[in-house]
Amino acid sequence: MAVSRPSPARLTPTPADRPVYVIGAGPGGLATAYALRARGVRAVVLEKSDRVGASWRRHYDRLHLHTTRRLSALPGLAIPRRFGRWVSRDDLVRYLEKYAEHHELEIVTGVEVHRVERTADGTGWLLHASGGRELTGSAVVVATGFNHTPRLPDWPGREGYGGELLHSADYRDAEPYRGRDVLVVGAGNTGAEIAVDLVEGGAARVRLAVRTPPHILRRSALGWAAQYTGVLVRRLPVWLVDRLAGPVERLSTPDLSAYGLRRPDTGLYSRVRQGAIPVQDVGLIDAVRKGEVEVVAAVEALEEGKVVLADGSRVSPDAVIAATGYERALEGLVGHLGVLDERGRPVAHGGRTPAQAPGLYFTGFTDPISGMLRELAVDAGRIAKAVARRLT
Repeated sequence: MAVSRPSPARLTPTPADRPVYVIGAGPGGLATAYALRARGVRAVVLEKSDRVGASWRRHYDRLHLHTTRRLSALPGLAIPRRFGRWVSRDDLVRYLEKYAEHHELEIVTGVEVHRVERTADGTGWLLHASGGRELTGSAVVVATGFNHTPRLPDWPGREGYGGELLHSADYRDAEPYRGRDVLVVGAGNTGAEIAVDLVEGGAARVRLAVRTPPHILRRSALGWAAQYTGVLVRRLPVWLVDRLAGPVERLSTPDLSAYGLRRPDTGLYSRVRQGAIPVQDVGLIDAVRKGEVEVVAAVEALEEGKVVLADGSRVSPDAVIAATGYERALEGLVGHLGVLDERGRPVAHGGRTPAQAPGLYFTGFTDPISGMLRELAVDAGRIAKAVARRLT
């Protein structure tokens, strides 16, 4: 893999040679670096860890993509067929490593960018990085990832809770929970998969705390991947997709209301636009119907050794795993530039830049219905085209 170690000389371009700096060596950063190079633009990827794909390496062991191999490949290199239709976490990491090596990308590891601001003359961007480095680029692409900083709710009583409490980011496999009572908080894809993993791994009891019932889809039906539908409808009006999705969801997934998991009150695409991707079923439906995963009310507070649920009941699990999402954590990096919305997400992404920050691009901060990796590949091409046009 074309990875170089940081040094002040290497990382301080002359005014006549300002590269485009890409922050983050995940799929979005690597794809954008390749797309820029393909247009003759020098791209330097800055990665705070020592390897590419750092966030993917931290995911739980059983993770497989919910998007197909063919629609998850980055531009310029297919994912090997031997990885199967639903690529595993480890195989995706292998693919990212090969991608960086195959395209001979210029990646500098061990460099964390803390703040981005305009240069004094307004012609470029100044990056303040670890070790006191100041790097000047002609443009900047922020690709630090959708799942950046684990978010653990500030439940009342959390500080004094004496039980085992961890974020799903720290969950790897079910072995430590064999024979134990576990409460999983959050019914997104991560929470659903961890609950199933715990059942299959021998946990004595698994409960799933749900605040907002998710839309649940079969990952594939008769060979037709749910992602294919997402690609087809992604540009249709939200109301129309909601109306079309309702009957399909009712036909493809059973009503689990009798088990405590009622159908959502809002439309599927409306929920996606609010940031809630449907759960791709990889065993949750069967586990709930068999009573292996018990659906309970949302967590309201923590007491000494007990968890208080929204229905007023109290449970005493051996461990609580919070699958409660992540923060983008962009405020320190670019928050001072006025380029984030009220939820801390970029106001522009892909080939568009915020009006007040020309030359500053973002990729990977949406959760599209058509698949994250597919859209990262699309964004890479759009960013490269916009940058090349701007620099000529």
